[in-house]
Amino acid sequence: MMMRSGAMTLACLALLAGPAWAQMTVYTHENAPDAPALDELERRQSITQHGITWTFDEPVPVGRFVNGDYYVVGAVTITDIDPRPRIGDEVSADELDAREQGGDGPFVRNGSTLNPPPAQRVGYDSGIRNWFRAELAHQPPIQMRPGDSLVSTISLELEQETDYPYHGSGRTRGSGDISPVRTAAVLTCVAEPLPADAFRPAYTDHNDSDAERKIYYARDLDRDRLPTLSPLDGDNYQTSPGGGTDLDFWVRVFDRPWVNTGFFGFDQPMENMPHYGQWVGQAQSMAGLILCLDIDPAQKERLLVRVVQVGIDYWGAVRGGHPGWQGWGGHGSGRKFPIVLAGLLLGDEEMASPTVAFAEANFGEDNQTMYDEAWTGAHVVFAGHSGVHHGRGEVPRRQWGPYEHLHPSRWQEDGLNGRQSEAYRRANSSSSWPGQALTMRLLGGEEAWAHDAFFDYVDRWMYEPDEQNRAVIADLHNLATPRQTWTFQGNTWEPFVKQMWDRYRETLDAPIDGWQQPRDVEPVRR
Repeated sequence: MMMRSGAMTLACLALLAGPAWAQMTVYTHENAPDAPALDELERRQSITQHGITWTFDEPVPVGRFVNGDYYVVGAVTITDIDPRPRIGDEVSADELDAREQGGDGPFVRNGSTLNPPPAQRVGYDSGIRNWFRAELAHQPPIQMRPGDSLVSTISLELEQETDYPYHGSGRTRGSGDISPVRTAAVLTCVAEPLPADAFRPAYTDHNDSDAERKIYYARDLDRDRLPTLSPLDGDNYQTSPGGGTDLDFWVRVFDRPWVNTGFFGFDQPMENMPHYGQWVGQAQSMAGLILCLDIDPAQKERLLVRVVQVGIDYWGAVRGGHPGWQGWGGHGSGRKFPIVLAGLLLGDEEMASPTVAFAEANFGEDNQTMYDEAWTGAHVVFAGHSGVHHGRGEVPRRQWGPYEHLHPSRWQEDGLNGRQSEAYRRANSSSSWPGQALTMRLLGGEEAWAHDAFFDYVDRWMYEPDEQNRAVIADLHNLATPRQTWTFQGNTWEPFVKQMWDRYRETLDAPIDGWQQPRDVEPVRR
C-alpha cells in the first residue's frame, strides 16, 4: 500500500486575482479556424518535442494540434530518432536493471512504437514489467502513412531519479512499481492539413484510411456546461505543493501525452503523468474543479484542452477494445473521469457513457463501489481491493472482493482479506474521488456516468459519522487509528477539494443521503 509521505504544506492558488497566466485562443463556432492550405504549412526536416527529435529523409509539411502535439501531412519516412531507439546488442549489460538481469532479451531502450495497440502490450523499454513485447519496438527507418501514430520515448538510466509532474519524485529505475520510461511524445500522420482547433486523435486510434479516424474540434466544446463558481473565502484556493501553486502547474500535469495502456504504472512515462492511480484520481479531481471556476476563459482553455485530450486518448483505447483500468487497491482511479468529461463537453454521447457503450471495460471507481448493506448501516459499500467487475457481474478475486457487509470481526474469514481492502479504502482510493464526483454533479453528468453507487458512496465517505466505526476497526485491525487522521472519512487528500465540497455540494439538487436509502439491488458477492 502506498502511504502518504510527510506533511503537506499548503500554498495559495489565487485563481481570480492571481498571476498573469498565459492565454490561449478560445475557438468557437463563431471564430472557428479554417484548415490551412498545404503550402501554408512550414516544412521541416526535423521536429523536437519533450526532448525527442524525429528527423525525416526530406523536409515535410508540419502542423500542430490544439494541444500542441505535432502532425505531418502525407506519407513520410523517419530516418532518425534522438535519443536513438536501441534494441538487442545495442543495450549493454551494464545498463540492465535488476529485473532485466538474467533475462534473455532482446533488451530495449528509448523504444518507439508505430501504431500502439489498444491493449496491455507495449514496446518502449524491456524493463517494463508484464506488458513489454519486443516486437512492438521499432527502429528507423520508419515509414508513416496517413492514419498512423508513432509513440517515441526516452528511457530512465540506472540511478537516474524520476521527476513526476505531480506528487513525488526521486525514485530510480527498477525500484518499486515505477516505470523505466522517462518521457514520451506522439507524432501523428494525417492526409491533409487540419484546423488549428483540431484535437490529436488517440494514439491508439489508427486505421488504413485516415478518414476513418475521429477528429474532435475545440470549437465543439460546450463550455457553457462548465459552471463559473465564485471564489472561496479570501479568493484563495489551497492546493498541495505536489509541485505548484498556480494554473501553470496543473497545465504541466496534463501537458504531455498520458501514454498508459498498461497497468500498475509499469509503462507510464514518469515525467508525463501521475504515476500511482490514487494520484491520477487526485489530479483529475483538481483539474475538474478548477475548470468549474470563474477564471478568464483564455487562461482556463490551456487546462481544458489538455484534460479533454487525455479523455480522447483513454476513449480511443476503450473504443479499440482495451479492457480498462480496473480497481486494484489505489490503482485504476482517474481514467473514466476524463472520458466522461470530454464526451459531455464535446457532445459525444457514446464517449460520455463509456461503460454503457463498452460494458466490459473496467474502471476503478466503479469496480470498487456497489449497493449492499454495510455493517455501519449504510446502503452502499466499498466493494473491496479489486472489487466487482460489473460488466461481467463477477468478483474476480474473492479475497479482495466485497467485505463491508460483514462486521469487521469477520473480515478475515474463509480466505477473505477485508483488512487489506479496508486499508486501501481509507488510504488510497476514497479520498481521491470526491472532486471527480462533485465535478460530475456540477456538470449534470451522473446519468452519463451510469454508476449511481459511485456518487452515493462518495457522499457516504464525506458525510457518514465515522468515529465509532473507526474505533471498532482500530481495535480489531489497527487501522484508522488516531495517528492516521488522513484515513478518516470526510477527508480529501487535496485541501482544495474539501473546501470546494463544503462550499458547493449541498447547493446542488441531488440529495446527500442516497447512501442511507435502501436499494432494491441484488449485491454481487462470491
